[in-house]
Amino acid sequence: MFSEERREEILKLVEKNGRILAKDLAEKFQVSIDSIRRDLSIMEDQGLLKRTHGGAIPLTQAQALPLVPSLRYGEGTEYQQAIAKQAVSYIGEGDTVFLGGASIHYAMLHYLPNNISYTVITNSLEIAYKLRAAEHIETYLIGGKVKGSGNITDALANAFARQFTVDLCFATAGGLSEKGLSTATPEVALFHKTVYSNAKKIVTLAEHTKIGQNMFTVMFPLEKLDVIITDNETTKEDIQMLEAHGAKVIVAD
Repeated sequence: MFSEERREEILKLVEKNGRILAKDLAEKFQVSIDSIRRDLSIMEDQGLLKRTHGGAIPLTQAQALPLVPSLRYGEGTEYQQAIAKQAVSYIGEGDTVFLGGASIHYAMLHYLPNNISYTVITNSLEIAYKLRAAEHIETYLIGGKVKGSGNITDALANAFARQFTVDLCFATAGGLSEKGLSTATPEVALFHKTVYSNAKKIVTLAEHTKIGQNMFTVMFPLEKLDVIITDNETTKEDIQMLEAHGAKVIVAD
């Protein structure tokens, strides 16, 4: 069975049962649990379901529930941790850095340098709250309407973001392909396009499940991404595709 066919069957099961466990799916389809997790990550990015601890639920059910910060802002996957460790090495003394509100940004907090002084600009209440007591970091929170996730991406936030020029922007997205970075929501795309356009250097953090995916709205062209950090599950073909468009690709172990 091809992976696309397996995902079709997974979608039928989650819609029928209301909840599925990754370990049960791995047993049913006789594949590794890591393969199932990749399937669920891809399907979540495509807006087909919502991942939970150990499995997934239908998207309609997820939309009816308030977002629990502990689920969004956990320790991160092993792939996110590897990318986060690599990413923080780009932060230098006196830099102005943008950190968004994605789960991988939260994973970066565990590895941020503490022996130099720098500035962080964020649109995430969660990120700002965690950094509030860091004496070596000056933190600026972009204002606007706060969403359930704790992120701020509305028109007011977009206008606020135009005022900043950052040395280093850690970009993320739901998908990364030849078309560039993409996301499911036009408002989010517009906000991040403003931030990325005002950055001197863009370091993109992209797990293997994001590469080759196209979401509803394009945020930023691939050609303008300076560095892409991915994990060791990314295929050689995907890496070659990214490099063909001028991006420097780093694989984090």
